[in-house]
Amino acid sequence: MSTPDIILITTAFLLGLIVAYLIFRLRVSVYEERARNDLERWKIECTNGIRKDSVNRSRSTLKGRISEQMAPLLPEFPFSSADARFIGNPIDFVVFDGYTKVKDDKGDTISVVLVEVKKGKGKLSREEALIKKAVEEGRVSWRTIFLKDETGDGQIV
Repeated sequence: MSTPDIILITTAFLLGLIVAYLIFRLRVSVYEERARNDLERWKIECTNGIRKDSVNRSRSTLKGRISEQMAPLLPEFPFSSADARFIGNPIDFVVFDGYTKVKDDKGDTISVVLVEVKKGKGKLSREEALIKKAVEEGRVSWRTIFLKDETGDGQIV
């Protein structure tokens, strides 16, 4: 093979590669355009449904939160609403059952009850279930923490 033949074959090969690359890029751009069009069509078709679903979920969440906070005022709440303290997370209420009576000098015992409010068939989250288990197993304690004052004394009892 002579040098001009090698140059001709190399040039033809390179031109073939260039043509193949351009055809490949053209096909890829066609598929990209189809994908973009499909995405835009999907957005147009589904946007209203997605918005409605989002609004419904938001309403449901708000109703649940309002129900939780209003629970002490409802007839099915078994404690005095004055004894309940809303904390919201990780549980809804700490109820100091009997606190109001003790305050009014009509009682001498208080029970501390952790309360989680659920609407419908709601289930406890993993964290709530673990808190419930800790209470049931007696892993509950009391600590009084004295903060440092001007003298620098502070302690935990």
